[in-house]
Amino acid sequence: MPRPVHFEIHASDVDRVRSFYETVFGWSFEQWGDQPYWIVRTGEGEPGIDGGLLPRPGPPPADDAPMTAWPVTVGVADLDASLRLVESAGGRIAMPRSPVPTLGWVAYAKDPDGNTFGLFQPDPNAA
Repeated sequence: MPRPVHFEIHASDVDRVRSFYETVFGWSFEQWGDQPYWIVRTGEGEPGIDGGLLPRPGPPPADDAPMTAWPVTVGVADLDASLRLVESAGGRIAMPRSPVPTLGWVAYAKDPDGNTFGLFQPDPNAA
């Protein structure tokens, strides 16, 4: 069965967006040669995928634009702390904390360039 193996983040300001993800999730970035492309390392020895960061070939999405991509959801230990970190690092909350009954809590946020991503905290008691 085909599985996701890579993701990409498009950014109008690559340095600002890179700094956001370094701050919020501790991800590392390595430029791919002299290309305007950075390999995103999301962790070592854990299930998950790595991705890429590149300049956006157009303007950032409007605040009221509908979802036009598959958002990536990041597993976190403490959703509320992660949402505070998102806001302090220049992002914003797109959908507040909501239960996924018997599985956990989910929220959606936007990075400083308007890219939407999810955050998920496992909790079998979520209701």
